Amino acid sequence: MSRLVRVGIIGCGGIANGKHLPSLKKVKDVSIVAFCDLEVDRAEKARASYGSEDAVVYTDYRELLKDGSIEVIHVCTPNDSHAEITVASLYAGKHVMCEKPMAKTAAEAKQMIDAANATGKKLTIGYQNRFRPDSQYLKKACDKGELGDVYFAKAHAIRRRAVPTWGVFLDEEKQGGGPLIDIGTHALDLALWMMDNYKPKAVLGTTFHKLGKRENAANAWGPWDPAKFTVEDSAFGMVTMENGATIMLESSWALNTLQVGEARCSLSGTEGGADMQDGLRINGEQFGKLYTTNVELGAGGVDFYDGEKESAADLEARLWIEAVREDRTPVVLPEQAYVVTQILEAIYESAKTGEAVYF
Repeated sequence: MSRLVRVGIIGCGGIANGKHLPSLKKVKDVSIVAFCDLEVDRAEKARASYGSEDAVVYTDYRELLKDGSIEVIHVCTPNDSHAEITVASLYAGKHVMCEKPMAKTAAEAKQMIDAANATGKKLTIGYQNRFRPDSQYLKKACDKGELGDVYFAKAHAIRRRAVPTWGVFLDEEKQGGGPLIDIGTHALDLALWMMDNYKPKAVLGTTFHKLGKRENAANAWGPWDPAKFTVEDSAFGMVTMENGATIMLESSWALNTLQVGEARCSLSGTEGGADMQDGLRINGEQFGKLYTTNVELGAGGVDFYDGEKESAADLEARLWIEAVREDRTPVVLPEQAYVVTQILEAIYESAKTGEAVYF
């Protein structure tokens, strides 16, 4: 039986307006009643577009958390404040959806898990690419053993020239890194989830700041300011798991390559393989012959009982609210997101020291 779920949004910038708010607005019996941002004008604008009639605007998230009627908080702030706000929200008795990456550091991510366990409140992380039709299909194939034992994977997050020039994306102190922690995190999450393997053994990584130093560079969102570009422009890692499985992770905002693609993974198992680079393809061997199957996923979206289509973000929001309303386990577990953060942190550490990082 449905019931009203009251939601508060902390951080009313691009990701809130681009994903969280539009998707939450579509979920039945959800009321977005509180908007918090350090810039009051942004919070007011978000309230006008998505808020309930009684919605309140805040500039201090601590004041928002005092509202006992709010059941769910969405954290959509820069990476360096994810842990602080999430932990405070959990101890205030709220369930929390925190935007990816889980936190700037693994230690902060662990604090978030500890707070969820201590309070008994639900915590999930915004890895919406799990909810794409191709991801959903491939996950079911993996869980049914169609690929066998997946022992090699590639996690792809490559842009040729698409450096985000707004907000704090280029600020290492606020974000903790560049493309690796921004889009590489999505690709790594997909690979680990498909493999259902969250036991890393060792990580070797490299990062580069080669193209970010250039002025007036070609870029999807206009030239960046080299003086403000304090993060890597590309990063790569090799991850070996306890069972010997290996993942190659590649990420870039700016790289001289034509082999581009974000939030994709390629899998190789004992019974078959799969890749998401050009649609979803499954490959294997049958009756003494090699085969490749291009999976037809329709025109995009997922069909449901009412015949309508849901985007990945819409499906993510709906299933999250249903998990809260019906006391179910969220699709994205914080323990899984924690391992993603551990590996990303290890790649950065390995790049600095030139040595492998062992778990």
